[in-house]
Amino acid sequence: MFGNSLDLGAKRDMGSAVMFFIAHLMILVGVSTVLVHFLGMAGLVDGGGSFFAGGETFTIISTLFVLWLGGSVLAKRGLTSDIMSIIIVMVGVYLAWSSGAILGLVPIALLTTISSK
Repeated sequence: MFGNSLDLGAKRDMGSAVMFFIAHLMILVGVSTVLVHFLGMAGLVDGGGSFFAGGETFTIISTLFVLWLGGSVLAKRGLTSDIMSIIIVMVGVYLAWSSGAILGLVPIALLTTISSK
């Protein structure tokens, strides 16, 4: 079901980009929830709240995830020297930091529809 959706180097159409968005949002929700739970058990963060409620810890984790995902897509597709693609990743990171991970993943999903070199 998620075979091609998890491939960071594949070129997608709009429907596949939506599936890419949903698959990576589910991965982000799972990873960040487990990470915040274990960090809360260790006493490093306040483990309250949920992913969709926001919070500082979830915002930091989601911003780092969007940065990692955008950088991985750029590297896999050979777009590291394309300034427009880098700006799209920076917009995604900014949106993840200021508005949340759901909005931050949209430019990264759209980045997968751009043709590589």
